[in-house]
Formats: sequence, C-alpha cells, structure tokens
Amino acid sequence: MRRVAGAALGLAMWWAGTLAGQVRIEQRPRPAPKQESSRRTPNIRVDTTLILVPVTVNDPLNRPVSGLEKENFRVFEDKVPQPITQFAMDDEPVSVGLVFDTSGSMGDKLSRSRMAATQFFRIANPEDEFFLVEFDNAPRLRVPLTSDTGTIENELIFSKSHGSTALLDAVYLALHEMKRSKKNKKALLIISDGGDNHSRYSQKEVTNVVRESDVLIYSIGVFGGGTTQEEFGGAGLLGKISEQTGGRMFEANPVELPDIAKKIGIELRNRYILGYSPQNQARDGKYHRITVQVVPPRGLPKLSAHWRLGYNAPIE
Repeated sequence: MRRVAGAALGLAMWWAGTLAGQVRIEQRPRPAPKQESSRRTPNIRVDTTLILVPVTVNDPLNRPVSGLEKENFRVFEDKVPQPITQFAMDDEPVSVGLVFDTSGSMGDKLSRSRMAATQFFRIANPEDEFFLVEFDNAPRLRVPLTSDTGTIENELIFSKSHGSTALLDAVYLALHEMKRSKKNKKALLIISDGGDNHSRYSQKEVTNVVRESDVLIYSIGVFGGGTTQEEFGGAGLLGKISEQTGGRMFEANPVELPDIAKKIGIELRNRYILGYSPQNQARDGKYHRITVQVVPPRGLPKLSAHWRLGYNAPIE
C-alpha cells in the first residue's frame, strides 16, 4: 500500500510539473486610464449646475461692441433674474456649414448668392473649417468638412437653378453633418430667398432640432422677384430660424455684401459668454426662455444684444 501511495504521489507531482511547463497564466493588464475630454465651449451648455449663453452686442450702427464687463449684463430665465457666475470673451476658430439655395426661385439671384459666399470666405481664418450643403428639391452634401474654401467656391461656380425648395430639409441635413466637427464653435450660414415648398420636415420639427443643438445660425436673404406665397414669407422664415439660435438674418443688398460678410465673421468669432446656475433645477425636459439685457457703461448709447432664446432642460 505504501508503494502504491508513493507511486501515485510521484505521478501526481510529475503531472503537475508537466502542466506548469506548458501553461502560463498572464496577469490581466490594467485598463488604460480614461483621458479627460478637452474643454468645450458650445453655443449653449446645459448640465446640473451651469448654463453658458453666448451673446453678441451691437451699437446703434450695427457694429460689434467689445470691452464690456460682467456688470454690463443682466440674465433672466423665464423672467426670473439669474446671478451671472461666469464671464468671458470668446474668440476661437469656427466650423461653418454653408447652406446654399439652388432652387428654381433663385434664378438670376444665384450670382448674388455666389458673391455673398465669396465675401464670407475672404475673412476666414486658416484654423476654420467649412462644408457645403446645396438644396433644391432635396438637400445634398456637396463638400464635406474642409479648410480649403476654394473647393467650395469651385463647386458653387457650377451650381444651377432648378426645382422646388427644400430649405428646412437642408437645415436638418446640415445640423446632422455638423455633428462630425470637433470644433467648439459651430454655425450655419444660409444663403437663400427663404421660400420652402418641398421639405419633408415641418418647421416645428426643425425648430425642435435647432433648439437641441449648439449651432449658431446666420442667414443672408437674397430677395426680389418673388411670385409665390412661400417666397413672400421667405424673410420671416429665415429670421425665425436664425434668431432663436442667437444669430440674425441680413438682406443681401449687393453694395453691402462685403460689410455683411465681415459682420457675420466678427460675430461668429467674438462673443461674450455668460454663465449662470439656474434657480429652477427641475429636470423635466421643459423649454426655458432666456432673456439678456445690456446695461451700457456711462457715455455709451443704447446697445442691442443677440443670444440663444432658450434651452430644453435635461430629463432624469
């Protein structure tokens, strides 16, 4: 029995040694530490404690105003005063999506539209990036994000006017494309007569998407020669889309195009950022309206401000 037990023990030790020579258990590597994402300053940021509202300020001659301090601003949410806890002047590269109307209603206006785009690109910075969405019956992404404005200008040379107008669909597509950009500051520049008669998305649907985005929208309205109800209401539609984001609509008077392009470029790159912690912290998904008032320093005339009109509260 002792011999048998000794043999069994020896066999077991030999078998364990054999396995040890063949099998190696490696230590499980530790997961790489997560890198903190770079700080972003979107058009409007909502979290549990802070809301950031970009604001542009103009004098009575519609010129941008710089040099103001926190004491020169008042912020209200749903008509309730909010203490401003953060204040900064924002100036950094931008990502801009050009939404260009080539529908049949544009006709002879296309040359003026191309001029407006050219004037805007002339004040672009090397760090900026752009993409082009053209639309008539349907929107099309003609040029993806690029820093080469010449590519977009060359594409615009061959654009032709035809078909119906799907403006709202084009805005929707451009907002979706903008999600690819890594820039902190994002904007759309719509060049159109504003008439819409062929979109699948309604104005209400697009408005909801615009409210949930952090994209500033400017419009250059190329008006004149309208014969339909949609064209006559074009200025109103462009104005509503732009103003709710804190942007504006400009009429493309040929003489003023260089000045308009310069104003839009300056406003895009230079904005005041007002931060506050809302007194109403309810996470109910409701829309909250924001109002900004400018209190000019002594000696300055009355100033006007433009800002995003509100935000949707997060939902638990």
